[in-house]
Amino acid sequence: MRSSAFRFILTLSVLIPLRAYAADGSLRGHVTDQLGGAIAAAQLTLVRDGHDISKTTTDDRGDFTFANVAEGRYTIEATAPNFAPASTDAVFVGGNASIDIRLTVGEVSQHIVVTASADAVPQAQIGAAVSVLDDQTIAALGNTDLLEPLRTIPGAAVVQNGGHGGTTSVFVRGGASNFAKVLVDGVPANDIGGAFDFSDLQTTGVDSVEVLRGANSVLFGSDALSGVINITTKRGTTTMPEATFAVDGGNLATSHEDASLGGLFARVDYFTAFSHLQTDNSVPNNTYRNNTSASRIGAIAGNTVLSGTLRYIGTALGSPNAFDYYGIADDSSQKRQSTYAAASAQTQWTSRLASTVRFAISHQNYDYVNPSPTGQRSDPSPFANFLGNVVTITGANGYSVSGRAILDYGGTYPSTFNSTATRRLLSADVSDHVASGFDVAGGVRIENENGTSGASSTSRTNSGAFVEARSQWSHRLFINAGVGFDDNAIFGTAWTPRVSAAVYLSADTKLTANAGKGIKEPNVGQELSSLFALVPASQAATLGIGPIGPERSRSVDVGVEQGIAHGRGRISVSYFNNAFDNLIEYVSKNVLPQLGVPPAAATASGFGAYVNSQSNTSSGVELSGEAHVSRVRLLGSYTYLDATVTKSFGSGALTPAINPLFPGIPIGQYSPLVGNRPFRRPANSGSLVAIYSDPKLTLSLAGYFVGKRDDSTLLSDAFFGTSLLIPNQDMDAAYQKFDVSASYQILPRLRWYATIENAFDQTFEAVAGFPALPRAARTGIAVRVGGK
Repeated sequence: MRSSAFRFILTLSVLIPLRAYAADGSLRGHVTDQLGGAIAAAQLTLVRDGHDISKTTTDDRGDFTFANVAEGRYTIEATAPNFAPASTDAVFVGGNASIDIRLTVGEVSQHIVVTASADAVPQAQIGAAVSVLDDQTIAALGNTDLLEPLRTIPGAAVVQNGGHGGTTSVFVRGGASNFAKVLVDGVPANDIGGAFDFSDLQTTGVDSVEVLRGANSVLFGSDALSGVINITTKRGTTTMPEATFAVDGGNLATSHEDASLGGLFARVDYFTAFSHLQTDNSVPNNTYRNNTSASRIGAIAGNTVLSGTLRYIGTALGSPNAFDYYGIADDSSQKRQSTYAAASAQTQWTSRLASTVRFAISHQNYDYVNPSPTGQRSDPSPFANFLGNVVTITGANGYSVSGRAILDYGGTYPSTFNSTATRRLLSADVSDHVASGFDVAGGVRIENENGTSGASSTSRTNSGAFVEARSQWSHRLFINAGVGFDDNAIFGTAWTPRVSAAVYLSADTKLTANAGKGIKEPNVGQELSSLFALVPASQAATLGIGPIGPERSRSVDVGVEQGIAHGRGRISVSYFNNAFDNLIEYVSKNVLPQLGVPPAAATASGFGAYVNSQSNTSSGVELSGEAHVSRVRLLGSYTYLDATVTKSFGSGALTPAINPLFPGIPIGQYSPLVGNRPFRRPANSGSLVAIYSDPKLTLSLAGYFVGKRDDSTLLSDAFFGTSLLIPNQDMDAAYQKFDVSASYQILPRLRWYATIENAFDQTFEAVAGFPALPRAARTGIAVRVGGK
């Protein structure tokens, strides 16, 4: 799989015309403010290889032209009174080229975003809640794991099981961990059914991370119920090749190396990076190894921009299980490999009409092995289970239990589990600038999915389409509306609308509103153990049993964004309200008739089946802010979340567990009870980041704050009893985590850096039973060769 993806990218690069033509051309463009208003008399400087080539100014309509420009790569430096200076990305001139430049007031950055609309649009012109982590912020924070910078995003709760490599989930606005669509350079990265583990994603080669909070199945189809997370790889930017190499190490037997090479050549830009991370973490049998490579190549052929990307991640991890709940480490281990590759062609047919064709493929492989049972036998029988040590577990709600839990079940060893998932996507879209202030876009996609889970497997071919319109009036009101259609191999067809609006009361005050719907397909296990799959085909039609349906969401949010201090700061507040319906859960055969399932079908299911019978709601408030004070940049966020399980027919919901130590208190052993909060989603969370930077020194302090969460120990005692369960409400304690990073430019091409995570050595569990890392420090040097 990995070699075929490499061959695909290499074939693409061979097809790119590398010959440079000497004919002069022109570079035209338009300079606007962040709302699209023309800026007259802006000063523009054309730059090549660090040298000023030509200067010009914009006319009354904000237009400019550089004539008689020799073929090559150029940047434009733009200035205008009352606006912050800007420098564009490199643009290739090989004839008549064009570029649009947007200037902003003040120092708060306004990004171009791709998850809120079919076309890339300025962040200022959208009504959806979108946050962007750029490469400068990621570099200043100094982390190797991408999950750490994600903690700064409002509304996104990052939860990791233990140390490096531990399963990591991101809960967006109270949705489940598989409710966010994850894209790596446009490649759908979710497992079939939406699951995605963020633990293996490194910061290696990452240019930006964009997080849309809210449903957007219009553009992205399945999995985009509560949000979209888009990760983009860097591209080469210098005509002289630039190479970097960094090496560092620290406590917990940690070593880390990172290397990259990038540049521009005629019509081609290229970038590649590789990193290796090795650590023992802090508990036995928890060694983690991560090898990541990321590459990107782009080229210009006439009016078409070709692009190819490839990211490979290979990891190996010792899996000790919930060490704090067993007192000893399990001897299990796992290996994971993920490959994400894409090739695209973007063509500007006319000044109005553009199209994009993309092929993407992702492949994930997971191998788990438990070589032998760990712990003490529960009894002498051949079917005995194996118990951990005697432990005492105390919840943040004050309840406490003591005893020994089942660590490994009796059975045949070694015990193994393997799964794979391959997704192939072909998509095409076209956009048309119909008139001033009005654009339309539409597209189609077809996706093939193949997955195995243990001995089970599935193959699906799904298709979808969308149409979207975007309009603006007087550079004050911006509206985006669209509808998506999906034809899924499992549940059939579904329609998903979405609309957003942004209106400016003044240049500094922006009101936003956004509403949309999302869908998610079942995973492999849910498909193959659904009621429709378990009931004999000859009975299903007679009994009125149809295929399992999609999980659905409805999201609404409104907000206000206020600029302060003449563009040196910005604060935002938004209210969101989500409903998640038709959720899939496992229901026992005795309960299925309560859902209207004929008794004959319930009996035919065996022990039970997956059905669409659960629903949740979530609402809350997000606060965020950014400010620049001299050389200091401040970022802050706070999220209040009120999430509730409103309907459930799973066994835990209808027959809650009772621990004899706490009579009269119902407990959800494996899932939350109706009326309670979903597990592991904090009601209160936030972050505060301060970054100081000058030409030589960069310092950052990041603090992350997480309130109490509902949860379960998920444990069974030696006799499959409930004596090790604690009441769910506020079971997990609140915690705070502070990271410190520093970087100093010793020489123009030699840099020293250091990062301390959990700097105050706080003891906490982000996931119950899994101890988070203690203070972890790394320090090293980085060398740069070539480039500017």
